[in-house]
Amino acid sequence: MDETIFIDGLVGQLEAITSDLSPNSERIVIICHPHPLFQGTMHNKVITTIAKAFQLKNYASVRFNYRGVGKSAGNYGDIAGEVDDCLSVYNWVLQKVPHAKISLAGFSFGAFISASVANQKKCEQLISVAPAVNNADFLSLKNISCPWFVFQAEADELIPAKDLENFVAQTQVPVELIQFPGASHFFHGKLIELREAIVNVIL
Repeated sequence: MDETIFIDGLVGQLEAITSDLSPNSERIVIICHPHPLFQGTMHNKVITTIAKAFQLKNYASVRFNYRGVGKSAGNYGDIAGEVDDCLSVYNWVLQKVPHAKISLAGFSFGAFISASVANQKKCEQLISVAPAVNNADFLSLKNISCPWFVFQAEADELIPAKDLENFVAQTQVPVELIQFPGASHFFHGKLIELREAIVNVIL
């Protein structure tokens, strides 16, 4: 069951939607949406596809709007602020369900936000869909120790395939790359395939 809630962030409340979250939840995923300056929100179709995949594996989920998006307070935080927002959500989840095993996931810009938190906090697994490796320093994230699954849209019009492949080749952190031939950045016409592929790797 989905519930809209508000979580205290560093610059005010963050609007969020939880799915099947309860004090008894054992496995929870936090999902980060695309760039807020380019209409990215927690209602993005790739974000809801990721949430559905985890739901099919009996995870509770929390997706949220960064500061300044939807009903979340504040203004765009130039990456660092959005990382702080995700950390606030992570800490809120741990406070609500201290025993929970937390996974992180993100799409595009959100892939860097979620990976940045996985670089700092305990994380069971990390799912990155079309990570914006050309706009953020993914190679600086050297402390990620959980399984990391990266989903590449091979016909991505925003993230050059060569840039993503160079990141995978250069990173010191083990990454499993899953490729989607013919898929565009937003996985138009490929969302069901994406959902099934995520289901297949969820631990």
